[in-house]
Amino acid sequence: MNHVRSDRFNAFLDRDGPAIATTQSGPLSGCTLAVKDLYDVKGFVTGCGNPHKHAHGTPAQNTAPSVQVLLDAGAEFIGKTQTDELAFSLTGENAHFPRPINPAAPDRVTGGSSSGSAAAVAGGLADIATGTDTGGSIRAPASYCGLIGLRVTHGAISLEGTMPLAASFDTFGWFARDMDLYGKVANLLLPVSSTSFQRILRLPELEDLIVGALGKSAFVAALQRIERLVGPASQAALTSVDMEERYWCFRKCQSHEAWQEHGAWVLSGERNLGPGVKERFEYGQSITDQSFAAETQKRTTLTSELEDLVADDGLIIMPTVPGAAPLAADPFESLQDFRERALRLLCLSGLTRLPQLTLPLASVDGAPFGISLMGPRGSDRALIALGRTILQTTKGGTR
Repeated sequence: MNHVRSDRFNAFLDRDGPAIATTQSGPLSGCTLAVKDLYDVKGFVTGCGNPHKHAHGTPAQNTAPSVQVLLDAGAEFIGKTQTDELAFSLTGENAHFPRPINPAAPDRVTGGSSSGSAAAVAGGLADIATGTDTGGSIRAPASYCGLIGLRVTHGAISLEGTMPLAASFDTFGWFARDMDLYGKVANLLLPVSSTSFQRILRLPELEDLIVGALGKSAFVAALQRIERLVGPASQAALTSVDMEERYWCFRKCQSHEAWQEHGAWVLSGERNLGPGVKERFEYGQSITDQSFAAETQKRTTLTSELEDLVADDGLIIMPTVPGAAPLAADPFESLQDFRERALRLLCLSGLTRLPQLTLPLASVDGAPFGISLMGPRGSDRALIALGRTILQTTKGGTR
């Protein structure tokens, strides 16, 4: 059947829903599903946020298997959502499309690259929406829009039928407004986790990235609420690779992989790439194989240190991003500055491939500010279970 929806948040690529109806029943029956335009959906062109790719693409012959799991569980597909161009951004603005509106804070950005999916769920246009997280594209929009968002253990969910950006960082993700529904999706896609969190940790250098006194106060208040539930957090530090080295390690590794994946296409004609995206690909072109190898070694060292720190029972509590979403009216340079600050927080999970769950536990100036839980590899469903308890128990939670 064909849905006509009021897309007042510029979340979808089309105004009318697709002529597709689910024929399945299951745990997601009655739930609507929006799909980020990086995933193949049978009969639809995967445009990846770039008009040239969409214009020259052909309809997908099959649906991405991970998306198909949700459809087979009874979810009803209602449309493709906006993505930042080639998923190579974090702000949620694509030069080729109207800006998705953040329903939780309309004067602020949604965050990207899963911008349309976050807007659709936060605005009540969809119950579930798929996204991806390479550098933070689930966690940042979830934090900005007051949603639940998990960057899964790398490789835990198939990305077959999905546009790759940087394969060693890319992960499947999804948004939902409540943890019960979030958990239903996790139960379909993720293996059971037996992790029991016994040690609670915090990394003060990450908390130093929070912007402003209000942001710092909001984080401390949320931290104290969590500690009352799970126990006091001990301070810890990462010493093998410092914060600036981690940031540049992420930038260089991601950009190199993105150029290896898309460079030939970028060079093969005029692609009219938007501001920021064009420069990121140019930067990737400049990273030599030798530099990439050196940064990969740093990544291995950092991963070993963080895995030793969390072992099989550690939980890190941290800010997801530096604060509430930036104002959409901020100049490009200010948005870029916030993006780089955010990446210093977001890159830790990406570099080490460990799972990180952001919860809508705080706010700044009336806008959402997510607090994250990071655990050992494979602890994804344990993080969700703990997140459910936190949201149900702490008075500051928004869900």
